[in-house]
Amino acid sequence: MNSGIDGTRIQELKPIKKGFLYEIKRHRVLYLMSVPAVILLLMFSYIPFAGVWMAFTEFNVVDGIFGSPFVGLTNFEYFFSEHSMGWQVTYNTLVINFYTIILGTVVPVAIAVLLNEIRSMTFKKLTQSMMFFPYFISWVVVGAIVYGVFSTDVGVANKVLQFFGFEPIRWYSEPQYWKPIIILASVWKFSGYSSIVYMAAMSNFDQSLYESAKVDGASKLQQIFYLTIPMLKPTIVVLTLLSVGRIFYGDFGMIYGIVGDNPVLSGEVSVIDTYVYQSMRTLGFSYSTAVGLMQSVMGLILVTAANYFAKKINDGEGLF
Repeated sequence: MNSGIDGTRIQELKPIKKGFLYEIKRHRVLYLMSVPAVILLLMFSYIPFAGVWMAFTEFNVVDGIFGSPFVGLTNFEYFFSEHSMGWQVTYNTLVINFYTIILGTVVPVAIAVLLNEIRSMTFKKLTQSMMFFPYFISWVVVGAIVYGVFSTDVGVANKVLQFFGFEPIRWYSEPQYWKPIIILASVWKFSGYSSIVYMAAMSNFDQSLYESAKVDGASKLQQIFYLTIPMLKPTIVVLTLLSVGRIFYGDFGMIYGIVGDNPVLSGEVSVIDTYVYQSMRTLGFSYSTAVGLMQSVMGLILVTAANYFAKKINDGEGLF
């Protein structure tokens, strides 16, 4: 080979170093467009981090966040003490969210698979629109619907029970029924919306696989279980992991929209968020901040652990 390549040619072959300022200058329009989003992110996600210090103090307005007396882990200890409903509301939150995650995955996947098998586009669009509609209904309206079903005097549930010869139930005085009612209401409200994500994923599936399965004599049921479900697995894993990250957060609007301030049912369905709202007037901002911090930390631990095991079980499939 010719070793007499001049220095100019060698300089041209070397990669040009491009620094931060070059990147900003080259893509200045894109960075300028992102400025409002970055400002909002800083204002509502990063600057409020300073308020976490309130969880370790006995906050008062006069001394401010950093001047209030330091109390260490006292707020956290009180949440799990026998004088607090901390253990009960944590149990309620976990149970409601656990079954909501399970049913909120199975039902939307089933809806998406069934809708995917419908060949009439008119019927498919009509059915999908009807299932999507509950997502736009507020929890106040859902609470009115639930009241119409379970009201003692005019409720549909009691009318059905009486028709079959059973005694009517005073639903709003029987706490043991309300965890399943709330779980089913949540699944009913969000299943149609969640199914759209799975239908979007199925629209990208390789149709030649289904054609090959038909040639090999696979039935529709076999195609669903051996092709559709396995190909949906990565999407199911990601959405489930996102749900696990918020398993310690109760839906405040759902509980208050359906149950309200009913003292008879509060012990059975109160979640961490509603408990903090109810106790904020007596226990103050420091206590509510401590509970919110506990929720975030536990959610981070759970989603990290769930992601780790998901990657181990599903061959590297995870959220991160």
